[in-house]
Amino acid sequence: MTQRQLMLSGARYNSRDPELLALAHRARALMREYAAVPSTDAVWRNRVLTELLGAVGDGVWIEPPFFCDYGVHISIGAHTFVNVNAVFLDSARITIGEKVLIGPGVQLLTAFHPLRAEERLPASWTPDSGLSPYVTQAAPITIGDGAWIGAGALVMPGITIGARAVIGAGSVVTKDIPADAVAYGNPAAVVNV
Repeated sequence: MTQRQLMLSGARYNSRDPELLALAHRARALMREYAAVPSTDAVWRNRVLTELLGAVGDGVWIEPPFFCDYGVHISIGAHTFVNVNAVFLDSARITIGEKVLIGPGVQLLTAFHPLRAEERLPASWTPDSGLSPYVTQAAPITIGDGAWIGAGALVMPGITIGARAVIGAGSVVTKDIPADAVAYGNPAAVVNV
């Protein structure tokens, strides 16, 4: 398997792999281009988003600045709005449904590292090895149609947020949230409203 295939399968991978670095550099160039596009030029904005992301539905609007690792592992459904300063670390697939609201400063974080230092920091690593000095894995994030992710929320690796769910501003989502639920806090918990 390639390092990209390992990454997308959830296995440990080398984030310094040439294919992954090329994808990351490509994404950074497209993010710079996207940020430079006038907000009045919807055709150009859509062209750049379509090139950057894996799939983009009609009417998707992302307010720059926006950051992603690779872009190609992100799918966004129609009429979704992503506000400023969003960070989507797409080392695993990020799937966002239709008519989703994503507030300013939201982070969707698919990458993670082993907690134990001896597992996270390979003893065999050297600066000229061509390998990453730390072990990385990733798990996908899915956000259902009509969900609303409040400003500054953090969504951790492997999380599914159900359709029409609401995540309160500043929440840290560490467990799946069912459809139609309201959840907030650190860690986010479902509440009755």
